[in-house]
Amino acid sequence: MWLSYGLLTLILAAGMVYSISARKLTVIAAVTGAAVAILVFAGAGFTGLAMMTTFFILGSAATSVQSKTKEDINAAEKGGRTAAQVLANAGTAALCGIMILALPAYAPVLQLMIAAGFASATADTLSSELGMVYGKRFFNIITLKPDTRGLDGVISVEGTLIGVIGSVVIATVYAIGMGWTVNLIWIVAAGTLGNLTDSVLGAILERKGLINNNTVNFLNTLVAALFMLLFYLVL
Repeated sequence: MWLSYGLLTLILAAGMVYSISARKLTVIAAVTGAAVAILVFAGAGFTGLAMMTTFFILGSAATSVQSKTKEDINAAEKGGRTAAQVLANAGTAALCGIMILALPAYAPVLQLMIAAGFASATADTLSSELGMVYGKRFFNIITLKPDTRGLDGVISVEGTLIGVIGSVVIATVYAIGMGWTVNLIWIVAAGTLGNLTDSVLGAILERKGLINNNTVNFLNTLVAALFMLLFYLVL
């Protein structure tokens, strides 16, 4: 046990130093991320930590791709991620970690919900960041009519497929740690549905200024986790 916590401390310390020095996270965001990572680790062990790390690495890499192009359409992320953004993307996983500590008998389904949340967060980040760059035709997810690249609720086929790949990556990390079962499929499905929910919320509520992007991001991971719960109970 002490070896595990020692390794966890080293990983978190290294992650914080890198994130701050590389301007991926603000100082407060790095501390918040470490706290969230501890809760995720408490609930899902190193597999949970690996999923969170994979999301962060893929998200950071996607954000860096052709940032000049994104600046030209006013969609580039300015500066390091804030604590609010960390909680928006990983808050659902942290809540599931807390629930596992309180209700250990439900750990299997809650760990799947953690995976679904990270699958959705990864799918959303990759489809948004890379879809703007590699998408060919952009349309409003509600009306299905052509719309402006970079606006809330606007998607492309290419971006959506990239998002599915992101969910597959997270599901694969989960499978490596927890076992190769049909759950891999449900994680991908839940992550994809969460990502699409993000676009719907963006088109209906965020574009009208009723909620902000952090709220949308948190809700998409929560919806993905609830989809995972539904799949678990029904299937």
